[in-house]
Amino acid sequence: MNWEPWTGCHQISDGCANCYFYGPYAKRYGQNTILKTDQFDWPIRRNKKGEYNIKGNKILATCFATDFFLPEADEWRGEVWAMIRERTDIDFLILTKRIDRFPVSLPTDWGEGYDNVNIGCTVENQALADYRLPLFLSYPMKRRFIACAPLLEAIDLTPYLHGVDHVTAGGETGRAARECDYEWVLNIREQCAGAGVTFWFKNTGSRFRRDGVVEKINPYKQTGMAKALGIDISDGKRLF
Repeated sequence: MNWEPWTGCHQISDGCANCYFYGPYAKRYGQNTILKTDQFDWPIRRNKKGEYNIKGNKILATCFATDFFLPEADEWRGEVWAMIRERTDIDFLILTKRIDRFPVSLPTDWGEGYDNVNIGCTVENQALADYRLPLFLSYPMKRRFIACAPLLEAIDLTPYLHGVDHVTAGGETGRAARECDYEWVLNIREQCAGAGVTFWFKNTGSRFRRDGVVEKINPYKQTGMAKALGIDISDGKRLF
């Protein structure tokens, strides 16, 4: 399930160049005005019986089509934190390319983090891994994961896997997608295996290099193809 309390975004790094949601070939291209959506209070909406519309024991991907830490959303984020605090029966996944804004966006009672919040930091290449991940690891969080997506080159995560619960890797999707090399994916998997961290190969991307051959993969088959390769590392819990 996805929860998008606001819509709109703007590019911040190389991974944004062909964004599946706001990139040049997306229907929402150029939508950089940040606005609340009609889903804003979705987690706390109730039916006529007074029950939450969204039942508990769910994983709710939050702001995966925008960014949770956009400065334009600062005025609304307090309300969102309050909803997250209320719904302790839901696990919220928050993924960001703006981890440097994390300390200016926290609720006053954050402490070492909320038990039901997983913060994910996106890294697309080594330069961004070396910039974002030291910041990511320095901030107080109880649950954290790294998303190497879109994976644009080989990345060494070994200095940063301590204190990380999970790593996701995936290729770039779209008409102008850049290649995702299976060797890069396998190398990240090996790093995770060595560190005792779960790993999920989410999708191949549209241009997938394997055994020296670049395949063009239909967007609807990319997740299934990644799964069929059987390289995920699980601890028995549901992978992101």
